Amino acid sequence: MRKSKPKQRIILPDPKYNDTLVTRFVNDLMVDGKKNIALNIFYDAMDIVAEKNKDKEKSALEIWKKALENVTPMVEVKSRRIGGATFQVPMEVSPKRKTAISIRNLIKFARQRSGKNMAEKLAQEIIAAYNEEGGAFKRKEETHRMADANKAFAHFRF
Repeated sequence: MRKSKPKQRIILPDPKYNDTLVTRFVNDLMVDGKKNIALNIFYDAMDIVAEKNKDKEKSALEIWKKALENVTPMVEVKSRRIGGATFQVPMEVSPKRKTAISIRNLIKFARQRSGKNMAEKLAQEIIAAYNEEGGAFKRKEETHRMADANKAFAHFRF
């Protein structure tokens, strides 16, 4: 690459859980720079998750982290053009990209759900991902299936 990599920004932990991963999630959830609204949506969703899983010994944050882990892809396919033909080449995903993809998918499929408000939709998607179901988990499975189907082109890795 000709350009240098941009400097990595320092992400401060969120006020309630003191976790930088929560801040990354809230930053992706945020629309039009309204961080307070995004924080409130996330915290309300965590309250709903905690309310629905009272009988389990896990906290809402642990459930959310497990849900994120469940929707994190290990491999993905990238298009690679070789000799006039385009191949879908399976590639391992870097750790930063893994978290970015999982956060993005969880928020995307939460937004697509039907429901009253975003906090409820996000809570439903988190619980679904925790139970290994829902749109974000299906997307991960689909990605893995694509990579498995194109395993023959793995030698084209770059």
